[in-house]
Amino acid sequence: MELNWLSEFAKAWRDRLRQDRLPHAVLLAGPAGVGKRAAANWIVAHRLGLSDDDLPVYPYSRPEHPDLKWIEIPDDKKTIGIDQIRELVGALGLTSYEGGGKTAVIEPANAMTTNAANTLLKTLEEPPGDALIILITDKIGRLPATIFSRCQRIDLAPPAVADGLAWLDRLQPGAAWADALRDADNAPLGAISALETVDTSSAMARDFAALANGHGSPLDVASNWAGMEPLFVLDWLARQVRLAILALSGGRARAPGLAVDESVLRHIDRRNLFCYLDIINRLRGQPEGSWNVQLTFEALLIDWASGLGECGET
Repeated sequence: MELNWLSEFAKAWRDRLRQDRLPHAVLLAGPAGVGKRAAANWIVAHRLGLSDDDLPVYPYSRPEHPDLKWIEIPDDKKTIGIDQIRELVGALGLTSYEGGGKTAVIEPANAMTTNAANTLLKTLEEPPGDALIILITDKIGRLPATIFSRCQRIDLAPPAVADGLAWLDRLQPGAAWADALRDADNAPLGAISALETVDTSSAMARDFAALANGHGSPLDVASNWAGMEPLFVLDWLARQVRLAILALSGGRARAPGLAVDESVLRHIDRRNLFCYLDIINRLRGQPEGSWNVQLTFEALLIDWASGLGECGET
């Protein structure tokens, strides 16, 4: 299926192509699930003459071509390392097999180690020949400024909610797409994954609301949540806190999916919500396994159940 919300992106890219204004380095940025990898795949397929599709599509098959290098985190690693980038730089310096120039995709670019990013810098400044380097990131704030500044940034945004729901319903009619799309922050491809966790998210919302109302045990809830994927839990918590901040800022009507009642929020200092969100975001940025999941969730939920009266370090 065509990702029709990427039509402006596709038109702009084709215009660049016709005007011979293609950049040597592109940064595709935007929220997870908006279609950045599909967009990169579409650019690559067009550049290498493997497809003439009007728009990026879902699902897609990554092209296999001697002039393409697709760099990602190895299965046994957590980062993209310097050796991978050195190999890429060497490959980009070779003569194109078919004369159309070399193409590379790095995703997620924010997973590069500092040494790997530094190794890529000179190539970004002066790409060899007609090389095109495409970087993809869901978390642009974690990308080194030196990398960011040497790429032409292209932001991809989710479609309007109604358009996203219409697309998803064509993909699988009758599914609980409204809840899944909300959980995915309106990103349609993210909603496909979120559909599998709609029931889990609903149960977490009930737990979260109960604790805020003085019911249930933070330790029991933490024990249940500790059996889930930690990053999933932290992402869910971060979204809830952002919605609570929005509601306290007078945007209650624009915060669908918020688990707690407005009456509960009136007893929470908005500054403490920002503090709480900062703690959660710092945890999200730490390497997996660097903190105790059970104890951390207990501390977070005890703070929440106490109304965030004292927002301290977790």
